[in-house]
Amino acid sequence: MWSAGCGRAAGPALLGLLLTLLVPSSGAAKTGAGLVTCGSVLKLFNTQHRVWLHSHDIKYGSGSGQQLVTGVEASDDANSYWQIRGGSDGGCSPRSPVRCGQAVRLTYVLTGKNLHTHHFPSPLSNNQEVSAFGEDGEGDDLDLWTVRCSGQHWEREATVRFQHVGTSVFLSVTGEQYGSPIRGQHEVHGMSSANTHNTWKAMEGIFIKPSVDPSAGHDEL
Repeated sequence: MWSAGCGRAAGPALLGLLLTLLVPSSGAAKTGAGLVTCGSVLKLFNTQHRVWLHSHDIKYGSGSGQQLVTGVEASDDANSYWQIRGGSDGGCSPRSPVRCGQAVRLTYVLTGKNLHTHHFPSPLSNNQEVSAFGEDGEGDDLDLWTVRCSGQHWEREATVRFQHVGTSVFLSVTGEQYGSPIRGQHEVHGMSSANTHNTWKAMEGIFIKPSVDPSAGHDEL
């Protein structure tokens, strides 16, 4: 059912960005410090099913055959980090707060592949398959997700949804679990409706402090 690839570290560009820009989340509580910013690396927690968005260098044995994305219950798993990035046309410069309604890419740090979905059925629930796709952070237009949240910016303490730009599904978990060799990991998939299965929260990570005070502007989405 599964196929495993060779382990691969994140691309040089991604590592370089981390080394030059990352600031621990314990930084000073200045204005805007509670916002999620472009370039930050974090874990995402599904608040309904209490699992963490996860991936690894294992591929689906059906559907797209791309890198598997799952939900894991272990909060201390170091393989659950994702970086917030913009699309191929930019729009998410490092240190800028992520706006509600903004399209972003979520890049899996260990392999440099982007959170992705497309019209393949997921193997357990027959919803829409979610995978990780691309090389060194570069994929295609099906890597874009709109951050759905209340207010002007994505706040670290708030729950958010991720709606896929290309197919309109929401990043979701509904409880189905895989067997061997990833026994107990939950299926992550896309659902057409916004509901309790697709609420997420930014948790531990390395957050880049905003380069400007976001309260200085009041642009509407």
